[in-house]
Amino acid sequence: MAKQQKTNAMRILEQKKLPHTVNFYECSEFTDAVHIAEMLGQDPEQTFKTLMCVGKSGAHYAFVMQGTAEMDLRKAAAAAGEKSVALLPVKDILAVTGYIRGGCTAIGMKKDYPVFLDETALLYDEIIVSGGRLGTQIFLSPAVFLEATNGKTADLQM
Repeated sequence: MAKQQKTNAMRILEQKKLPHTVNFYECSEFTDAVHIAEMLGQDPEQTFKTLMCVGKSGAHYAFVMQGTAEMDLRKAAAAAGEKSVALLPVKDILAVTGYIRGGCTAIGMKKDYPVFLDETALLYDEIIVSGGRLGTQIFLSPAVFLEATNGKTADLQM
């Protein structure tokens, strides 16, 4: 495979000297976190997806949870201090985050949106998140993820 360019997420982790590893794999179109984990022989429970939402107030939020789980929108709204939240339409992901669907990570978005990591992440020494583009993963501890994103943990699952 040709030399891969660094993503904004990788640059931020390096600048902050936060421990992480990067994995590149072949991927040319959106594939969900569970299928990527299965394809690469990884634990799907350890692979986390980023779901962007917009609150009733109009503010944006990043919710990061196991790829195998479904988000409870009421719990997400409560964590964000909103009356309600809705998933951001796919067509708006790039404009809001700077990342495309399938390559979206809470690390290094266009703006510093509030980030909420599902508390199940704390069960693992290391979690896997998107690296900021298709075919890129970042492995890091939940504590490092929270430091990199200035995030908080919350119960987000149904």
